[in-house]
Amino acid sequence: MDRTIALAADLEPIVRRPLHDEVVARLRDAIIEDRLAPGERLNERVLCVRYGVSRTPLREALKVLAQEGLVTLLPNRGAVVTPLTVTELEQTIEVMRPLEVLAGELVVRRISDAGLAEIRALHHEMCAFQARGDLPNYFRANQAIHHHLIEQCGNRILTATYEGLNTRIRRFRYRANFSPERWDQAVAEHVEMLEALTARDGLRLGRLMSQHLVNKAEAVKASLYLEDAADGALAFRRD
Repeated sequence: MDRTIALAADLEPIVRRPLHDEVVARLRDAIIEDRLAPGERLNERVLCVRYGVSRTPLREALKVLAQEGLVTLLPNRGAVVTPLTVTELEQTIEVMRPLEVLAGELVVRRISDAGLAEIRALHHEMCAFQARGDLPNYFRANQAIHHHLIEQCGNRILTATYEGLNTRIRRFRYRANFSPERWDQAVAEHVEMLEALTARDGLRLGRLMSQHLVNKAEAVKASLYLEDAADGALAFRRD
């Protein structure tokens, strides 16, 4: 490369994320990881101090999270973390299962060797986090694997549809690993999926991906509990 061109490129300003995008990312992680619990009221003053921002980027962030189904905006009453419901989980799974099957069939035909190597590397990283009991970083690696699998299908409509639905149940996915037994089972299922992907067996991979999703849902449903609203705790409801 011409040295002048390389120098000019190096001097270009670093592109920074808009402030409200950064707030969205932090709030999203806090909700998914249950640091902000379902049903919890979001105090704007407290959040502004926590993140060092004004109310404008915070409110923009809350609008984005409301579109993702993570936050519920209450007219003239602020916002709360959207409660989890079994009905939403079940209905989303019904739509996502055939997408998982389709993705398994497409990805084995279209994934590149580099793409496969990247997923394999993420798998080993994910397993290392699990061995250390690091659920937040395990989950980020896990979601990166699912994202790359869908992206490598080479179908933008599938990617957009899947990612939109996955956003709505990401909290359920995270909670599925609260049980050590289920966490171990999830890793074992990922091992099988990686084997099917490496063998380019689309039918098997699609079935495994679909069943993996169902197993997560069943683990979450088994762990959902109801608490009296008078206790000030959140309740998990069917609808």
